[in-house]
Amino acid sequence: MQAVDHHTALSVVVAPDSFKGSVTAADAAAAIADGWRQVRGQDAVITIPLADGGEGTVAAVAAARPDGVLHQVDGLVGPDGRTVSATWLELDAGTPASTAVIEMASVSGLPMMHQLDPLGATTYGLGQLINAALDAGCTTVIVGAGGSATTDGGSGALTALGLELLDDHGQPVPPGGGGLVRLTKINGSARRPAELIMLSDVDAPLLGARGAAAVFGPQKGADADQILILDAALDRFATLLGGGTDEPGMGAAGGLGYGLVTGLGATIHPGAPYLADLAGLPAALQDADLVISGEGRFDQTSLGGKVVGYVLAQAAAYGVETMIIAGQVAHRIDQVAAIGLTDLAGSAEAALADPMRWLHLAGTLAAEER
Repeated sequence: MQAVDHHTALSVVVAPDSFKGSVTAADAAAAIADGWRQVRGQDAVITIPLADGGEGTVAAVAAARPDGVLHQVDGLVGPDGRTVSATWLELDAGTPASTAVIEMASVSGLPMMHQLDPLGATTYGLGQLINAALDAGCTTVIVGAGGSATTDGGSGALTALGLELLDDHGQPVPPGGGGLVRLTKINGSARRPAELIMLSDVDAPLLGARGAAAVFGPQKGADADQILILDAALDRFATLLGGGTDEPGMGAAGGLGYGLVTGLGATIHPGAPYLADLAGLPAALQDADLVISGEGRFDQTSLGGKVVGYVLAQAAAYGVETMIIAGQVAHRIDQVAAIGLTDLAGSAEAALADPMRWLHLAGTLAAEER
């Protein structure tokens, strides 16, 4: 890699993930870029906020694709049955091949639960949101599947899209994974888009010790007995619906991967690379001298399929220098400068109290190092 001349204008790409619980990816990118421009106003700085399919996906794509149209949908069924509103993004609106970007966390997410309910949490609202996109004429639907509250195998979403899940009395089974223990018959078919893409980095199968209930059920409130119930319920659902259960990703988002693949013909893609391509990162890297990425906490897990790790790998492939700005820097990489907001602010509490201030300062310090 050639050394950068400090006296010439640089092409800088600022491409962070969200700083979970404090700052969106778009706001983080803007603050870093503003700090950089304060020191090096001659540089060409572009912001490409990113996501991996979890919380913040719609906001990140909307910021990177200002031609997109946001749609708010009210009266949706949240994961615990309460009424919620959610927003989805339409790309290429008005064309015969428009695309919907939907974020599961916005309508069936774990933080939306007033009280954890591993057996009853439902993806019904996600199906309603897909319906809204289809009603708007979208032919492709992209579902970011991170942050789910549910372990229902996507049964709620499929029900909202027209599938009938019935017990031995011919009555609809209760919502949630626990309700599937009563399932004896499936009628009809679910409404489906021409193309459905699910974004997830989880490679778990649907069932068993590595499956949706066993691995992810505890974080959604499931105890040992409830994990057994959910695993048996998902097994019953899969027996009646058909399709494979062992393929990687079937257990993602509480088995949503299985439901969308089997019931709607979805394909599963790793979230970070797919969304980076959608946001235009590869094109930006072709002319970049430096890429700055970041997230709330940078550690060794960041290199395994998350946004920052993907950005670093892509930058290396293009021969572009990289820097990291993170809330906390718990891992260092040789020849990659890293700035931690906690270090600048003096404590995690101080950094979280005013993250935009510290992101701006970090951008300033990064530029001063050039």
